[in-house]
Amino acid sequence: MFKADKTIQVFEHHSLHYGREYKNVFFEEKHFTALVKLNELHNNEYFTVINKGIKFKQYVGIIAVDGLNIEILPKIDNNNGDEAVWQKVLIEMLRITKKLKVQKVGEASVNRQKTHLLDLYFEWFLNEVQILIHQGLIKQYYKETSNVKALKGKLEFAGHINKNLVHKESFYTTHQIYDKDHLIHQILSKALDIIEKCTKGNYLYSKCKTVQLDFPEVKNISVTEATFSKIPKNRKTAPYETALAISKFIILNFAPNVSSGSENMLALLFDMNCLWEEYILARLKQCDLKVSIRGQQSTHFWSGISIRPDIVIEHEFGKFIIDTKWKNISNNQPSTHDLRQMYVYNDYWKSAKAILLYPSKENKFDGFEKFEDHHIHTKYTEIKQHECGIGKISIFEEGKNILDKNIGVRIMKWFNLSKSINTKERHYKA
Repeated sequence: MFKADKTIQVFEHHSLHYGREYKNVFFEEKHFTALVKLNELHNNEYFTVINKGIKFKQYVGIIAVDGLNIEILPKIDNNNGDEAVWQKVLIEMLRITKKLKVQKVGEASVNRQKTHLLDLYFEWFLNEVQILIHQGLIKQYYKETSNVKALKGKLEFAGHINKNLVHKESFYTTHQIYDKDHLIHQILSKALDIIEKCTKGNYLYSKCKTVQLDFPEVKNISVTEATFSKIPKNRKTAPYETALAISKFIILNFAPNVSSGSENMLALLFDMNCLWEEYILARLKQCDLKVSIRGQQSTHFWSGISIRPDIVIEHEFGKFIIDTKWKNISNNQPSTHDLRQMYVYNDYWKSAKAILLYPSKENKFDGFEKFEDHHIHTKYTEIKQHECGIGKISIFEEGKNILDKNIGVRIMKWFNLSKSINTKERHYKA
């Protein structure tokens, strides 16, 4: 039985050692073994194996294995923190970046006892499938080769002779069928099967069984990443996009029989560096400013290698660059490598100003400082001396443990781009 009824909460970059107890929950050697195998499947990307334990990296989220939930939470500093606060921070950041759909952190669905990130994803998926069922599941054409009583489609002559030498009333043909047993529903059914395994003993189990009863019987297929590229995209399949996106996340992160026994594992993990970048981009786009804000802009650099700043802001005054770093540098200077990056970004994007943005417990920006020119000719001669600033920004409202909605406005002020914002009456899109 796949039942995760015990939970260990740990912060990113912290460690777990098997044989030890964490708030009355034991981390056992079998859990350690399963996690090591999971890590090997992902090129040792998620954590580092240490003596009798593992040390987590920058990945946050949840891993469920053999009766245990391991919830990995983000953290700005190394001090002891409130796990409940940081769990809500993670959920809210996922919500703002559209990676999770919940109404609002703090509502009943999030506050349920023993509700975790895994439950929220499962509940989101089940709700989406229920909506599709109520709207009416689509039928699609697909080809099938089998014996039929009437000649239709293409007669498979060799197969017909082989199978119907005695039964001459049948025809072995390849023909089209129009029903609900098609690829899209087969993928959704696969995700439902995983959720059924993962929620036994959980409040979502009965909801999953109800959805399965209303869902058509379809073939059980093997689903890989390549399977999702075969999904047709058209007007009829558009309502399925969200459910398919969640099912892809669930199916591809489900590792059957990864442990030494017969237990399954499900790992939903997010790179905190990417999540921080996407969160800042989303908050900037919520600002009521007549500027273009783009992420993931890349340009050719050298011999097939591209460079890409995290965020590019285009204004009538010019272009501005933001590169986000999910690490607390305290009083330390940024690395030489990071500063060189910002110099190149300014040069290639014809930007006058750039900010290296770090999370912090305080808000601090000491302005911009020019890069030394030394008469080096840049790519664009009109920008001989551009600037870079170090921004440290708190993700929380002052004196509170809730995320600050105005974080984007504060960053814009550092670029002197916030004059047109009405700070008294501002409406944000969640």
